[in-house]
Amino acid sequence: MARIRASRPRPCRTVRRPHAPSAGLAAGLLLTGLFGAPVQAYAATPGPAAPLGSAAGTAGDARYTPGACPRTADPAPELKGARCGTLTVPENRTKPNSRKIRLGVAIVPALAAKPQPDPIAWLAGGPGDDAVGEAKLALDGGLNRDRDVIFMSQRGTYSADPALTCPNIDEFNARATGLVYDSPATEREHVQATKTCRDRLAGLGADLGAYNDVESSADLADLRTALGLDQWNLYGISYGTQLALVTMRLHPQGIRSVGIDGILPPSTAGEALTWSAAKQGFDGLFKACAEQPACDARYPNLPATFERLVGELQAKPVTTTVTLPDTHRKVKVVLDGVALVNWLTSATHVAAQVPRALDELAHGRPQRIAEQWSVGKYGPQAVGRLSHGLVYGVFCSEWIPYEARDAALRGGEEAFPSFPRTVQSQSPQLAYLHQDCDTWNVPAAPRSIRDVTTSDIPTLAISGGFDSQTGAANGPYVARTLGRPTVVTVPYEPHVVFATSKCAQTIAVSFFDTPAAPDTTCLKGLKPPVFDTGR
Repeated sequence: MARIRASRPRPCRTVRRPHAPSAGLAAGLLLTGLFGAPVQAYAATPGPAAPLGSAAGTAGDARYTPGACPRTADPAPELKGARCGTLTVPENRTKPNSRKIRLGVAIVPALAAKPQPDPIAWLAGGPGDDAVGEAKLALDGGLNRDRDVIFMSQRGTYSADPALTCPNIDEFNARATGLVYDSPATEREHVQATKTCRDRLAGLGADLGAYNDVESSADLADLRTALGLDQWNLYGISYGTQLALVTMRLHPQGIRSVGIDGILPPSTAGEALTWSAAKQGFDGLFKACAEQPACDARYPNLPATFERLVGELQAKPVTTTVTLPDTHRKVKVVLDGVALVNWLTSATHVAAQVPRALDELAHGRPQRIAEQWSVGKYGPQAVGRLSHGLVYGVFCSEWIPYEARDAALRGGEEAFPSFPRTVQSQSPQLAYLHQDCDTWNVPAAPRSIRDVTTSDIPTLAISGGFDSQTGAANGPYVARTLGRPTVVTVPYEPHVVFATSKCAQTIAVSFFDTPAAPDTTCLKGLKPPVFDTGR
């Protein structure tokens, strides 16, 4: 669900409500034998008398060791009182004598005096975001009301060892907002940044083909066993929904229930899907404006305005400058048609501002959009935190090998037939992904990684009506092969509703109490945002 540049791939990375949205969200193996491998024999683990995470445990070649809490990029007071440690696992389970890597674990106790015995494991967005860094998001939503919540840094992420981050890509992402998006020079610089990242990580000894959902789902299964848990629950956001669905299929043992929020189905994940998702989110926002008399009167036929602007900017990009709020440095911003699409893909998180921003652009005032498109990319939170090793490990082994090279173009033509071909060929927030994967050069995952998940595990599939990154239609899609699904679309909300909607938080928490009948009554009182008309 996510886990992007000028854009580098991270379509599914969680976008919080910032001062100004960043449109950059987000980006094998000889694993055939893994799918048919015999069940592992696991060593004894701590009994229920020990507080969860306070004692060592093993699971095959993996070992959990209590210890210091994982490092975080920002202060994390929410981890005060957490029980922490490290899960040590083989980097590549298909290779004998593979080196070991370490994944940080933080377990935040439930608020209840008598918590339920089955905790919730939080699966982060991206790919490449760190679950430990998302602890505040999970806890602010009340997920630890009566269950412990487990945060484990997915392999390669910020608090793991090694952390496969690449600040050079993040720095390029910022600078690229001042470049023409669809130009040969930009493509060359883009792919060179990817190559520099790959060469550095490979030089550090990383087995880049081992950073994928097959290994990560095995890490999760090992963690549950090493912690001595009979049962647990999963809650995945954005790209984390893809990992959750894979885990349900490959390692269903001990999973009591699963929540997936901002859904990315493994069977359809790729460039074409991003165009479908963008259209769903854009249409939802434009429809809400049209149904609000003041917005409709002030901004009539907003979809036509948007599509016209995409074509005009692609033919003649607009260049302006913005002042960075922290340093007061002035930076150049170029808005072409592709940049405008990418901006809107993230701007649904501040939906109330979108009609006014488009209208200002149409009248020669690009500043609002230019600021929103670029400012977040220059901030300290945008540099050195995303695991590009995991981004490309997932995209280049699980997506690109199983999607035609012209998938983006075909998806763009279907979603927005009026767009210029040069816009259609760059799927939202995934520019030059095939070229990047040519450079990354990792083996394809087994074709079965694209299988649909068939399961009777109770599953909450929840989406936002304004989700332009994964699309609300993915909820009903995954539910077709699930035996006990609850499908919910929270209207007027963007990607990852748990981050923005009290109603979604209520539904999610109640789902873990009663997976067969979560409380959805709050949906009845929801109202659209009041759109900014500038008056």
